[in-house]
Amino acid sequence: MVVLVMFLVLLTLLAINVPIAIALAVTTIIAMVSANGTNFLIDAAIVMFDGSMNFPLIAIPLFILAGAIMNTSGISRRLINFASALVGFVRGGLSMVNIATSMFFAEISGSAVADVAALGSILIPAMKKKGYTGAFAAAVTSSSASLAVIIPPSIPMILYAVMAQTSVVQLFVAGIIPGIIGGFGLMFVSYIYAIRKKLPIEETFNLSNLRRTGKEASLAFVLPVIILGGIFGGFVTATEGAGLAVVAACIIGAVYRELNFKQFFDATIEGASSTAIVMLLVAASVLIGEFLTIEQVPQTVATSITGFTDNKFVILAILNVFLLIIGLFLHSAAAIIVVVPIVMPLVATAGIDPVHFGIIVTLNLAIGQQTPPVASVLVTACSVAKADIWEVSKINVMFVAVLFAVLLLVTYVPFVPMGLVEHFYR
Repeated sequence: MVVLVMFLVLLTLLAINVPIAIALAVTTIIAMVSANGTNFLIDAAIVMFDGSMNFPLIAIPLFILAGAIMNTSGISRRLINFASALVGFVRGGLSMVNIATSMFFAEISGSAVADVAALGSILIPAMKKKGYTGAFAAAVTSSSASLAVIIPPSIPMILYAVMAQTSVVQLFVAGIIPGIIGGFGLMFVSYIYAIRKKLPIEETFNLSNLRRTGKEASLAFVLPVIILGGIFGGFVTATEGAGLAVVAACIIGAVYRELNFKQFFDATIEGASSTAIVMLLVAASVLIGEFLTIEQVPQTVATSITGFTDNKFVILAILNVFLLIIGLFLHSAAAIIVVVPIVMPLVATAGIDPVHFGIIVTLNLAIGQQTPPVASVLVTACSVAKADIWEVSKINVMFVAVLFAVLLLVTYVPFVPMGLVEHFYR
């Protein structure tokens, strides 16, 4: 009953445009006072402060900053030129370039919205100029950007790891294969669509052009080696890897001579603003998690569902439906923060590996980024493309179907995400 009341209060506050972090905190405080009086409020600020001081969370602003520096220092443009030389000869090649560049950019930024903002501003106008519709350009950009939360490093994975108290590095490793499968699946759908619509070929394959663009982008290729090599090799933590990404992006930008102080300052402000939003969400989530634990809501949910079925795969199906519905209405960070503390006891009771479940959560929320009414990434792509969101959504259905197929594969064939984790860490 208490969860239902909290949910209704939260929806009411969101409906009148109260920021979600504030809405979460206010909802929790109302529930606390209703259930236990005002005694617990004395410790509320301390609980919020302590919960937001987790060391892994420092990686979030650093990855955002690294992505912003990439975009302003010419790194993104060089990656696009190389991807164009590599796959531009395929029919509908510019959509392939879009997806390929997003896969590479995902290895540095960890944010789908950052991916759209950085690459969409370059690729969407280029696609429209070549004769692609604005709706198709926005759909490709939006769906491929969601690879940024699947391919490591991933900001939602960092948040999940903190909430679920599991390994960030293992989550990163588990996301590699699903991310690659998703990327090639999107390329295949783009190719079929391009043939049906007779979309143009971007350019003929030219080996010398490939070598030239590869040489120009060679320093950019160092970034994922530094980040992922350091993290997976055990030389640095995910947070330290994020710091290395910022330093490396600054050095490469300086070498390219396209990064000035104003651009760096603007990138820093962008990172600070995004971090403030996320950290306020985290602080509010810790408060709501503390209250739900005191009221034993997660344990009650776990008992109710396991009383209905103890089949792990049926439980995963129930959780998938629940997460897909939540993804319609909440941003990925907010969804992780609200949902994970509630369902983790059920996950543990059902014997589901928390790393495996983390990839399932991430994929569900990647789909949520593409499905209105919230659809944060889709809305950003439509804004860049100046396209109607419903026209874009009609085309985006085929790309969302690819992400959904990957979700089912990851859910019911655990070896896909967990094979590398088992090989290297267990």
